[in-house]
Amino acid sequence: MTRATTVRAVLAAAVLLVSALITLTMSPRLGLDLQGGTRMVLQAKDSDTAKADRESTDRTLEVLRQRIDSLGVAEPTLTRSGEDRIIVELPDVQDPRKAAEVIGRTAQLSFHAVQGPGTPDNGPGTPENGGADGTTDDPADGGPTLADEQGRSLDLGPARLSGAGVKDATAVFDAQQGAGWTVSLDFHKKAGRDWTRLTGEAACHPVQDERRRVAIVLDQQIISSPQVSPSVGCGVGLPSGSTQITGSFSADEARELALLIKGGALPLPVEIVEQRTVGPTLGAAAIDASARAALIGAAATALFITVVYRLFGALAAVALAAYGLISYAALVALGVTLTLPGLAGFVLAIGMAVDANVLVFERAREEHAQRPGRTLRSSLTAGFRGAWSAVADSNVTTLIAAGLLFFLGSGPVKGFGVTLAIGVIASMFSALVIARALTEIASGSRFVNDYRSVNGIASPGRVRTWLTRRNPQLMRSPRRWLLISTALIAVAVLGIVVRGVNLGVEFTGGRLVEYSTSRPVDVERARSALADAGFGDAEVTTAGAGDLSVRTGKLDDDGEQVLRAALAEEGGKTTKIRDELIGPSLGDELRRNALIALGIAVLVQLAYLAIRFRWTFALASVGALVHDVIILVGAFAWLGRTVDGIFLAALLTVIGYSVNDSVVVFDRLRELWAKARRTPVGTIANQAVLQTVPRTVNTGMGALFILTALAVLGGDSLADFALALLIGICVGTYSSVLTAVPAALVLERSSKAPPPARKRGPSRRSGSRTARRDPLDNGARV
Repeated sequence: MTRATTVRAVLAAAVLLVSALITLTMSPRLGLDLQGGTRMVLQAKDSDTAKADRESTDRTLEVLRQRIDSLGVAEPTLTRSGEDRIIVELPDVQDPRKAAEVIGRTAQLSFHAVQGPGTPDNGPGTPENGGADGTTDDPADGGPTLADEQGRSLDLGPARLSGAGVKDATAVFDAQQGAGWTVSLDFHKKAGRDWTRLTGEAACHPVQDERRRVAIVLDQQIISSPQVSPSVGCGVGLPSGSTQITGSFSADEARELALLIKGGALPLPVEIVEQRTVGPTLGAAAIDASARAALIGAAATALFITVVYRLFGALAAVALAAYGLISYAALVALGVTLTLPGLAGFVLAIGMAVDANVLVFERAREEHAQRPGRTLRSSLTAGFRGAWSAVADSNVTTLIAAGLLFFLGSGPVKGFGVTLAIGVIASMFSALVIARALTEIASGSRFVNDYRSVNGIASPGRVRTWLTRRNPQLMRSPRRWLLISTALIAVAVLGIVVRGVNLGVEFTGGRLVEYSTSRPVDVERARSALADAGFGDAEVTTAGAGDLSVRTGKLDDDGEQVLRAALAEEGGKTTKIRDELIGPSLGDELRRNALIALGIAVLVQLAYLAIRFRWTFALASVGALVHDVIILVGAFAWLGRTVDGIFLAALLTVIGYSVNDSVVVFDRLRELWAKARRTPVGTIANQAVLQTVPRTVNTGMGALFILTALAVLGGDSLADFALALLIGICVGTYSSVLTAVPAALVLERSSKAPPPARKRGPSRRSGSRTARRDPLDNGARV
């Protein structure tokens, strides 16, 4: 066993041990759809600058979403109800008091000049002296009287600057000045000038005079009232970026305050008018069915790659199980909330984990077929070396998309980016470290070398054998394939225009009705009864003491009576206790941010592929991606299926698969073309497609096993999700070969760019290993 193999084995064992410890000692954070959480109803109130109407409430909702995201409550659901109410659903928050603490501090931030100490009559700002919030209004200056952080009463002038002017806020530990944890503020340009003017006016008062202070007020409480430094001259003031809020904060308090301030000021003050703990959107039966389906699908995938690649396939299946353990432990350790859209990232990452192993094994088969006399270990090493470029490029493009979705998206889009990124990293580790260590150890066995039929590399495989014998000329007429793809797009667009896209409640809004029943009703039975009555898309959760909450799309009064009657058949006398129209949870800003994130991700991928390959290949890959998206949306339009948040997660998954497939084909095309620069590109492209078809078929089959199990066994909750992925992966497999490659050929024929240059490296002598070997492999043998 080589030293490199030993290093991989030790590294794999260490990571698996840590992952197992995390799994056994830490619990996951489950989202509202899997575990339930807290639902709160906020009432927006009129302020001095804004009226609580639909538009201002929507702006308040988006600011709340940013603040809740910043506070670490992953993937919350926020919807507008009526003109001035906001429904907030917080996953994994079972304590309403904790939820109230999270939401309750999302009020206004303001900066005030201090007029002087409060009058003795007012005292320290108690409710008796200043109203329910402990403030008093001074008619002389229009400002309140509040108690500062040390309990002293201060008369404040009107607010001179609001939290909306804050550009950034960060928690900083000030060791030099001995202030401990502080919050550093940076203002926008105009607000920075206002801050300089405010502090310049305060600096005109003597040192130790209360009027030299600037009061920073959050939620009608003075959180800090620092004096302007004696070094600041009258009328000079402090520049933006040099302001710190002090207040004997702990590290957690400073970070929380910075996040609250950075989240932005609310356009309207809000009041919590209702809060309750709700059950999961997906019932226990649905979750159990989904888990069984995932296990059965993964087992079928493992069995498939074992049948195809025999011993090495079985070892890859072990590495796949290790991937599941590592990625799960990483999500738990990082505190990521697991939700159904987020789990879509796992599906893509599982496929990529299988894909990396398939790429390596197929490349090893090619190397062995070209040089039958080489050792099994040599063929395997050559397979890893030859597949590295395609594995790296496909995973890098996916990581680029995941990173941009996380940083630019929010809500379910952000959650998808997190789980996808973790899954991709874990899949690369499992394929390139764990699977490689296992297969290299096995390849050193005398039994495996003597009986090569058991290892899965010595035989070329049925698909490759059939292609070699038939040698179909698929790229003889690339425009024919493009015409077929254009026709498919036309059919999809026709479905979108004629049938329309059936947008879900997340996009359109709908109706939220809560019922009390005389007999307890299980959520699954209620959901089944509503589905039988024609409300298959209704979301049913428990609310309060056994009440049922039903959220559905457009529902008139007659439809509501039918819905209530369906519940009455299961729960006896059914009384409506709440009925509200709600806005979309995927608001305009959230949808816009998702589209912006997706668009930027596509452009960055386009640039990366253009640099790594050629601009023609990059443009063809993106064209195939757009082809897949349009066809998937059109298919759902023709089928009348709902396009909702879960569909959005599936769509992002399909995009990842599409780019991944195209990268593999173009990587082989680049390699072959560089070796035969005078050969017509059409001939090279046909050869590249035929060489990568076995990988494409085997990878697609591995993913289809999991998705078919989810579609058949996962229940209604996952049916549309699995269907979207099934359609998307089938279309993506087709487009990566018969849309992207023909498009690249057409673009190449119109381009005058020379063929790719062949990579220069050390010459290969007969019977010797290439000098461009694995950096971990020093050539030593035992």
